[in-house]
Amino acid sequence: MTTLSNRTLNRTLLQRQLLLERTDMPIVAAVEHLGGLQAQAPIPPYLALWTRLKPYKVDALSKLIIDRSLVRMTLWRGTLHLISADDVYLMRTALQPELNKWAKIVMPPATRVEIDLEKLAGITREYIDTEPRTVAEIGAHLEEHFPEAKARELSTQAQMLVPMIQVPPRGIWGVGGVPQNVAMASWLGRELPSSADVPELVKRYLRAFGPATLADMQAWSRLIGLKAHASSLDLVEYENEDGKVLFDVPDGEIVSEDTPAPARLLPAFDNVLLGHADRTRIMSEDARSRWGAVRNGVFPPTFLVDGFLRGTWNVVETKDTATLTIEPYFKTTKKDMAGVVREAKAVLKVMAPKKEHVVETSG
Repeated sequence: MTTLSNRTLNRTLLQRQLLLERTDMPIVAAVEHLGGLQAQAPIPPYLALWTRLKPYKVDALSKLIIDRSLVRMTLWRGTLHLISADDVYLMRTALQPELNKWAKIVMPPATRVEIDLEKLAGITREYIDTEPRTVAEIGAHLEEHFPEAKARELSTQAQMLVPMIQVPPRGIWGVGGVPQNVAMASWLGRELPSSADVPELVKRYLRAFGPATLADMQAWSRLIGLKAHASSLDLVEYENEDGKVLFDVPDGEIVSEDTPAPARLLPAFDNVLLGHADRTRIMSEDARSRWGAVRNGVFPPTFLVDGFLRGTWNVVETKDTATLTIEPYFKTTKKDMAGVVREAKAVLKVMAPKKEHVVETSG
């Protein structure tokens, strides 16, 4: 069995995540290829595509959300993602059994009360079927039917149980708006299928994140029983430096470890950092401990040097100025930092085109 070095896995991951060189792939195709984009906040999907595509205009992504080609909904790890309308039927269907399980444990054990979740789902569907509702409105409505429970927990259960879309103007560049949700079937015109094509989902994952272990696949999807699904596919096998078996699609290109990797700025929550159980192919253990030392799992925007996580960045805007501060985790050479600064100046043109731009390095 062929052994793949960690740097080979790094370069291969970067290519599959469109981070070795920017591509002219259409936006919807790119979102589908990447397996969706984390979208807890409105801005990260726009920056995730900016760092991967050329040419790229933020307005183009906004239009695709408005015309329903792309949608924002609860998916992997119970968090909001941006995916294509077509992929809803693959991804949400596959994940729905797990979301149903998570809905049962939303309430803390000390205050947990038994709720008829089937009844809760039915009430929610009716309430959000024809009119978008805020999470607070959903919770308050459900609390009328389940006064023994808290509105916030009920609304979280509803988001797990009932496929719903977070509708515009939330998620539209430069517009914002209070998050509102409507039933997925009303927004897209059809219900989820009765069964999921999990093997197809495994292949999609490997095309975006492979080669990978079964543990990596589970970390990304939170699905169980993946071994049986992987066994049903015609996959090739490698091993990593630790001797663990890696699976891949037969036509998956393996990229040489000597391939240059340019500096890249990543948005908060970028999936390239979240797609594996073993993240050493993209970050050292030291970098991981620093990156993971955040409150409430709110991961900051980061940057890559030579293909690996090397620090964070942040933008603070005033009336006239936008200042991007780069905070390296480790000592970085002037040459490597120059690449990060170039990317920083370029992203400021997107984020604050009408303001004076300042790039600073901290530490």
